[in-house]
Amino acid sequence: MIEAQQLSKVFNDKKRGEVRAVDSVSFHCAPGEIYGLLGANGAGKTTTLRMLATIFKPTSGTANVAGFDVIRDSEKVRQHVGFLSTATALYGRLSAQEMVEYFGRLNGLEGETLRKSVDHLFEALDMDSYRDRRCEKLSTGMKQKVSIARIRGDTSR
Repeated sequence: MIEAQQLSKVFNDKKRGEVRAVDSVSFHCAPGEIYGLLGANGAGKTTTLRMLATIFKPTSGTANVAGFDVIRDSEKVRQHVGFLSTATALYGRLSAQEMVEYFGRLNGLEGETLRKSVDHLFEALDMDSYRDRRCEKLSTGMKQKVSIARIRGDTSR
């Protein structure tokens, strides 16, 4: 369940001053239902999702995810949600495999442990067919899978 009450986010921009990205949004999402946020570019959809995922702290209002307050219980909220933006931030010149291996190494995986983890992720996410393709040549969906594998590789130690 997700519940937001008068949720707002204000940013301070040096040039524009106060920018109200989200203004008093309230909604309730019941368990087992599927919802979508619709709106024009700049309407605050991504900012709202980032507040629910505890990436941004709300300026005002409250939000609960899975029964946990996004401010007081942010660690518990993060245990119940995942957030994957459309901006995958992949290094275009690396292959999908090189990308996942790189993040595995950054997070302490080496040798056989790294190889097994990468092989498992590529099989589980059905990515073997583009394992050696450069990230800049992948479709959006393929890039999302590489991004997921990169994140999963971070936590598979």
